[in-house]
This record gives sequence, C-alpha cells and structure tokens, in this order.
Amino acid sequence: MKIALVFPGQGSQKPGMGRQLAADFVAARLVFEEVDEALQERLSKTIFEGNDADLMRTDVTQPALMTVSMAVLAVLKAEAGLDPVRDALFVAGHSLGEYTALAAAGALTIADAAVTLRARGRAMQKAAPGDAGAMTAVLGIDAIEKVEELAQRAARAVNRICVIANDNAPGQVVLSGNTAAIEQVEGLAKEAGAKRAMRLGVAAAFHSPLMKPAADDMRDVLSTVDLRAPSIRVVANVSAAVEGDPAKIKQQLVDQITGRVRWRESVALLAKSGVDTQIELGSGKVLTGLAKRIDPSLATFAIETAADIDAFAKARK
Repeated sequence: MKIALVFPGQGSQKPGMGRQLAADFVAARLVFEEVDEALQERLSKTIFEGNDADLMRTDVTQPALMTVSMAVLAVLKAEAGLDPVRDALFVAGHSLGEYTALAAAGALTIADAAVTLRARGRAMQKAAPGDAGAMTAVLGIDAIEKVEELAQRAARAVNRICVIANDNAPGQVVLSGNTAAIEQVEGLAKEAGAKRAMRLGVAAAFHSPLMKPAADDMRDVLSTVDLRAPSIRVVANVSAAVEGDPAKIKQQLVDQITGRVRWRESVALLAKSGVDTQIELGSGKVLTGLAKRIDPSLATFAIETAADIDAFAKARK
C-alpha cells in the first residue's frame, strides 16, 4: 500500500464519537486526557456525553474532531503497527483537519493543536456579527467553472459576497457569503441544472472574505505557536500543494480562513503522486465518499472503531 492519511473537518462530528475507543484502548484515552489537560476542561465529557447542539459549537467541534482523529491514529499505531512517518507518503485534512494532519506529521503537538483550534473556533464564531452569512452545497454540477460563474452572477445581482468555499469533488461544491447572495445563487443553481442546492447548518460564512477578522486573529494566535517542519508531506488546503516551511505553513493556515478548500485538487495530487490507498481517520466517512468521486482507482479505508482498525490490519497482511 502507498498510503495517504486524511482527516475530516466540520460536519463529521456526532455525539459519542470516540467513546468506545477510549474505553477499550489506553492509547486513545491518553489522547483525550492530553487534550483535556491542554484546554483545562473536560472536552472529552462533552464529546462522549454531549448532544448535537453541544458539538455544533465551532469552538467545541474543531478541537473535538482533531482529538478523535488523533485517538484513532494512536490506536492504529499501537494495534496495527502503522507508523505515519514510515508508512504514509502524505497527510492532508479538510479545513480544521489540516491542523490534525500537521499534528500527525509531527509539526504540532496534540496539545498545541487543541489550543489553536479552540482559538480558531472562537475567532470564526465572532468574525461576522449582524449578517453572519450562510453556506450552501451545490450538488450535481461537475464543472467547477460553471459553479464559479453562478457565484459571480449572484454576487453582482445583490452587490454582496458569494464565493466557492469548498471544492470538494465533482458534483459537490460549497458556496459561502452574505445570506442574500446565497439565496440568489441557490435559485441560479437550480435554473442551471443542479440537482440540489442544500443550505448548510453552520454559524457563519466560513472560507469567505467575511471571515477576515478571524484570519487577522489567527495570524496573531499562530505567531505564538511552535510549529515545526513536518516529518510527512502535508498537502495544504489553499494551494493543493506540499509545503514544508513552518513560516509558510502558518501563512497558509491564515489564508485558509478566508480561502477555498481545494479538496478535489488535493486528492487528485495524492493519486498523481503515487498514492493508491487513502485512509480517513476519525469520525464519519465524508472524505472516503469524496475520494471515490474524485478518483475511483483509489482504495479507501474509513477508520473510526476497533473493528475498522482490525479490518485494516488484516488488509495490510
């Protein structure tokens, strides 16, 4: 197997994620304990016992998803003998998952990733008072250029912001901007033949210029973070390219707040660079589904439970 490890972003969270893994494996429990100590609160209790509303809070969701992914990786190391530095050609993560990827690559400690993601979540929550904006997923239009044209038309029609936030896969593009512009583009998308324009349940217009105050805050936060050169090649969201210089990585993380998540291009880069197996670590199977649409030749594993880890270990033999 020529492996890439990938890590999910916001939307993959669910109550109770990681609870059984932490109950069954010391390696997982230690990750949750490390994050609890770093944040000086029982985030693990919220993850294991909280409801959907608790986990929808951006400042909870972001460190929570990172923690679960890193707990899965810890168990995968202990039980299946997977060494990320030895066995993975690349790592990548969707939006907040990029911080998880950097932690998996040794560029960030788990504790620093948790504290930084808590700050990122809070910055994004407060970034857009008043019209915080909205996001919508346009489904069924494969050509990214066509979706971009619709976004530009909607923005001009109401003199507001409408941009591509996530280029996830053929037929799945997420737009972000002022609410009036998002309403406009939803109508335009249906007229253009989209199967659906689905409004997302998010608190603000993430990955759009409306997040500039959050980007400014994160520039200050990241200036104090000890981020080292990764030991594995990390594919950045905003460039869909590999960057190893810590100062440039920090700038890309700032740019990511207002910039496009180029996930389609990122997965295409993995396949073009020799990866034949994508392993999604953490809650859910969103990135696994996207990979099958981007490049069906990729073998995929979504690893969240002990049974998933056992199945992967057997497949490697």
